[in-house]
Amino acid sequence: MLVLGGRSEIGIEVARRLVAEGARRVVLAARRSGELADETAALREAGATEVHAVEFDADDLSTHRELLREVAREHGPLEVVVLAFGVLGDQRRAETDAEHAVAIVHTDYVAQISVLTHLTTLLREQGSGTMVVFSSVAGARVRRANYVYGSAKAGLDGFASGLADALAGERDIRLLLVRPGFVIGRMTEGMSPAPFSSTPAQVAAATVAALRKGRGEVWVPGILRPVFALLRHAPRALWRRMPR
Repeated sequence: MLVLGGRSEIGIEVARRLVAEGARRVVLAARRSGELADETAALREAGATEVHAVEFDADDLSTHRELLREVAREHGPLEVVVLAFGVLGDQRRAETDAEHAVAIVHTDYVAQISVLTHLTTLLREQGSGTMVVFSSVAGARVRRANYVYGSAKAGLDGFASGLADALAGERDIRLLLVRPGFVIGRMTEGMSPAPFSSTPAQVAAATVAALRKGRGEVWVPGILRPVFALLRHAPRALWRRMPR
């Protein structure tokens, strides 16, 4: 399996669980790939026989195609690819700093689209493979409190949903779309948890369970699905006062 975003708490938790279920070869892709000793050790402890680290800059779109193909050449066909990279950014700064706003959207939407497009081509050539994409409830209906990040996730959610539909007739190529709520972890350190929060371990457990069941999407926790089915219809005057 390949984890794009090799420092991601969720990505490592997903990998650790898949290793416990039998995966033996893991490639971690991240910036400063030489500094992934802790992540490598965690996966080896879980049972991985091979853990490799490769350099990956999500924002450098020109490198995506060759990176994916190089990993496949060096380590064999890509069976599971987890797109675990992303940034939260600073909403307040992004409201006046256009460069920062664009940087958030570039990493959380544009870079993901680039990876997914190259990856889909590669998996079709292989004839099989599974992609795991992390959207967010922030994209289910964009809130004033984090509309820059939320808009990127909304775009990613739409793209991934459409791609999943395009792959519907290809039995051996799958896309799992994961929609977590607020995740208590490094990315949200110092922020007050939102209702129905989860941890990286809980998100990973739900993700692996969904993979095992062959599902196409999963909300974490599951109660968020009916909650947002209702919140999508909340009056706009009320919605704009919703917290993060």
